[in-house]
Amino acid sequence: MATTNKKASAALKVIPLGGLDGIGKNMTAFECGDDMVLIDAGLMFPDDNQPGIDLVLPDYTYVLENEHKLRGIIITHGHEDHTGALPYLLQDLNNKVPIFSSKLTLGFIEGKLSEFRIRAPKFREVKGGSHINLGCFSIEFFSTTHSIPGALGVFLKTPAGTVVHTGDFKLDQTPIDGVTPDYGAIAKFGKQGVDLLMSDSTNATVPGFTKSEAEVGPSLLHIIKNAKGRVFVASFSSHIHRLQQICNAAKTCNRKVVVTGRSMLTNTRVARELGYLKVDESDLVDAFDINGLPEDKIVVMCTGSQGEPLSALSRMANGEHKTLSIHEGDTVIISATPVPGNEKAVQQVINSLAKLGCDVYDKSRALVHVSGHASQEELKLMLALTKPTFFMPVHGEAVHLRAHAALGEKMGIPAKNIFVIDNGDTLEMRDGRVKRGRSVESGVVYVDGLRIGDTDPIVLRDRQKLASDGMVTVVAMLDMKRKQIGDIEFSGRGVSFPIDDQFSADASAAVQRAIEKGKFNFSSSGTDAIRKAVRDALSNYIWNNNRTRPMIIPVVMEV
Repeated sequence: MATTNKKASAALKVIPLGGLDGIGKNMTAFECGDDMVLIDAGLMFPDDNQPGIDLVLPDYTYVLENEHKLRGIIITHGHEDHTGALPYLLQDLNNKVPIFSSKLTLGFIEGKLSEFRIRAPKFREVKGGSHINLGCFSIEFFSTTHSIPGALGVFLKTPAGTVVHTGDFKLDQTPIDGVTPDYGAIAKFGKQGVDLLMSDSTNATVPGFTKSEAEVGPSLLHIIKNAKGRVFVASFSSHIHRLQQICNAAKTCNRKVVVTGRSMLTNTRVARELGYLKVDESDLVDAFDINGLPEDKIVVMCTGSQGEPLSALSRMANGEHKTLSIHEGDTVIISATPVPGNEKAVQQVINSLAKLGCDVYDKSRALVHVSGHASQEELKLMLALTKPTFFMPVHGEAVHLRAHAALGEKMGIPAKNIFVIDNGDTLEMRDGRVKRGRSVESGVVYVDGLRIGDTDPIVLRDRQKLASDGMVTVVAMLDMKRKQIGDIEFSGRGVSFPIDDQFSADASAAVQRAIEKGKFNFSSSGTDAIRKAVRDALSNYIWNNNRTRPMIIPVVMEV
């Protein structure tokens, strides 16, 4: 165990607020006495169980409650699952907190913050080998390889002990930009003594080594070289290494490059301005100016690799793009892996393109994508180099964290020294020894249109019911004098059965029987009970006859 300037009373709290329940919304707070630093502030995109939700953020209430301690925010790299919550967090913070990251990452963040009209953030550029002090934290950065340039790992030295946070990484020996992982720095930290390792778990279930990004280039070149018409390549707009290889292949094949999609336009501009994406101005063509070019002289870089309905690829496939369309004879390359939950959407886009007569390539057909995350042998190498006393797998779903923990045991770390925890659980380090601490408030915050906050679970449940079973409205006339229900009318939306005369007659009879059996107070104060009886009777009738449970909206009108 390696510690420096230890104080008997000093303790380091490791507080994961996101990133341990899926691939996304990564955020971890490190608190030491009166000082706190935050590593990453990401978001997650909603799944099918969250209809109407635009974005999912980690609940960072703990950070806001301890804002007076916050000395800085460290961003390991420029992907949305590590940067996307920053605009929301900065809007909620009262003080301007410095943000530390690489040049490209800060460039991406600056573009995102400008969309939110957040001005003059305190940007502090760092790179591999940089060292900063924030309160009781002595922090050193080291270069790693990932699917985006400028990815960094972090070494934290505190009075309570030391921590290595890898960020997202793989060990690529032939990266496109030539910046290899800093094995020397990682080994140096291991020799000094790493008390706690926090390591990327995304590919912990994948055997072997992750292939190098450089292996994608020849496949892209082969496809583009042999394509007879236009070539459309959909990828993540932040995957600058992939975009560089697309541009290189296009130039080799004497094709011009067209860029479309809002984030693709923004990120390619930033990457070119900062020198990360090297493509001559003469090789770029605006989407409005391609009419005079032969179809075999065009490569289009676009968004839409995840099947997003509003992305450039989806709109072009549906004929809804304002400048470009895809037609028979074109070649489309899906240069990405679907994020868990997006598989169906991606397959739908592929099928739509196939119906148009396009030649579609994805990773199942050719080597057009490799992961940016370390597989098992690389994860074991990271464990071997850092030689941690304690180990906490991060960044992944439960199956990934568990698989990574098992790798840690294989590498000789005792099971009692490995912590697989949930968001909001904490670890506490004293004198290099780690144990579980008190949990803090955690969870998720939904972005729903312009509203940011805790969307009521009942609202999500109702949306799910509407999406799956539809809605039936029943309007009943309540005769206060005769103390009985009069005329009943029904209407439906999105239901799988007809609302016809037979349904109306049978459903009305079911409602009438329920009212007759019940003992109700026929007054204004008693209509809630009658409304509930109407809803329950209709719901049971529909279930018994159609085996479906649409949302029932009862309207009881007094006459």
